[in-house]
Amino acid sequence: MRIAYFDCFSGISGDMILGAFLDLGLDLDTLTGYLAKMKLGGYKLAVSREKRGAISGTRLNIQVEEGKQPHRSMAQIREMIGESRLPGKVKQTSLAILERLAGVEGNLHQQSPEDVHFHEIGAIDSIVDMVGACIGLHLLDIEKVVASPLPLGRGFVQCQHGTLPIPAPATLALLESTPVYDSGQQREMVTPTGAAILTTICSSYGGFPEMIIARVGYGAGLYPEDQPPNLLRIVLGQAPSEVAKEKLLMVETSIDDMNPEFYGHLMEQLLNAGGLDVNILPAQMKKNRPGQLLRVLIPEGLRESVLQILFSETTTLGIRIHEVERYSLARHTIRVQTPFGNILVKVASSPVGEPTLTPEYDSCRKAALKHKIPLKQVYEEASRRARRRLQESEPRTR
Repeated sequence: MRIAYFDCFSGISGDMILGAFLDLGLDLDTLTGYLAKMKLGGYKLAVSREKRGAISGTRLNIQVEEGKQPHRSMAQIREMIGESRLPGKVKQTSLAILERLAGVEGNLHQQSPEDVHFHEIGAIDSIVDMVGACIGLHLLDIEKVVASPLPLGRGFVQCQHGTLPIPAPATLALLESTPVYDSGQQREMVTPTGAAILTTICSSYGGFPEMIIARVGYGAGLYPEDQPPNLLRIVLGQAPSEVAKEKLLMVETSIDDMNPEFYGHLMEQLLNAGGLDVNILPAQMKKNRPGQLLRVLIPEGLRESVLQILFSETTTLGIRIHEVERYSLARHTIRVQTPFGNILVKVASSPVGEPTLTPEYDSCRKAALKHKIPLKQVYEEASRRARRRLQESEPRTR
C-alpha cells in the first residue's frame, strides 16, 4: 500500500498540497491536462522553485484572469465536476470535499447546503485546489493518507464576510475531531480549503506511520520569512508488504436480450462510478438461450449508484448481491525511462519471493504507436528496466 504522510509543521493550504505533489513528481502538463477535463477556464498554473529558510520547495500559483472568477454555488460546482471527463475516483473524492464544505457553510449561515454560494471557496483557485489535489492522489497512486496534528494561528483575516477571527469559523468547523495545537503565529496557518481537503482524504493523525520512504516533496506557502519555514512536507512511502483483506460486494445479473454494442458503454459507466472490477462471462440461460453473466465488484458505499446504472443501462429485471472477501497484495506504480519514453509499471509486493511487475498497457501502447514498433517490444523493455531498477534499490549486504 502506498502511503502519504502530510507533515503539516507550518500549516496547510490547497496550493501547498498541490505544490508538494508537484515536488513529489506529479507532472505539471499531466495535471493541467486532467484539469482541462472540466469546463473551467480563466486561469493558468505557474510553478516556481522557491526557498523557505534553508529548504527549497515547489510553489504553485494559480493565476486567475481579471474579471473571470464568478462565485459559484454548490450545485454549479457539483454539475461541473459530475459532467467532466475526470476518472470516477477523482470525481468521487472531489464531490466528497465539496459536500463537506457545503455542509459547514450551510450550518454557519443557516442555509441548506444546496443554497450555499461559496464566495472564496467557489472561486476558480479553490476549485482547482480541491480537484487538483484529488488528481494528484490518483496519479501518484496514493492509497492512504496520514497527517500530523495541525498548527493553528492567531489574529484576524479579511474575507467576503468581513473581518473574521483566526482560525476562521469554517476552518474550525471542518477540523472537528482533528488534533490541533497553538502555533503562536499571527497569521492563518490552516485555510478552509486546506482543511476540507485534508479532513476528507486523511484516515488518521499522529506521528510517522510504519513505511519504507520513497520520496519527499515540499510545497511552498505564501510567507517566505516565516519560522518555521512556510512549507508543507509530504512523505511518500510503501507500507510493509502484507496481504490486505477487505469485505466487498459482488453485484451480478444474467442478461440474454441486450444489444451487445451497449456493453462497452456499460463497462465504462460502472468503472467510472468506482467499480473495482467488471466481468462479462458467457452463460447458458433458460430455454437454452445464450446470454451473459455480468459481475461487478464494488465497495458497500456504491451499492445504490451501481444498482441505478444497471437498471437504467441494461435490460435486466433482477440483480443479485452477495458479500465477498478480497485478499490483495500491496501495490504501487513506478515510472521507468526506456528508449521509447517513460513507461508506467505496476509493482505488486509479495509476502514471499520477488515482486510482480506489470507494465501498464495504455502507457506501452502509446509508446508503441508513437515509435511504430511492436507492443511486446515496449512491454519487454519496460519489464527489464523495472526489474533492474528494483534490484539496484535493494539494500546491499556486506
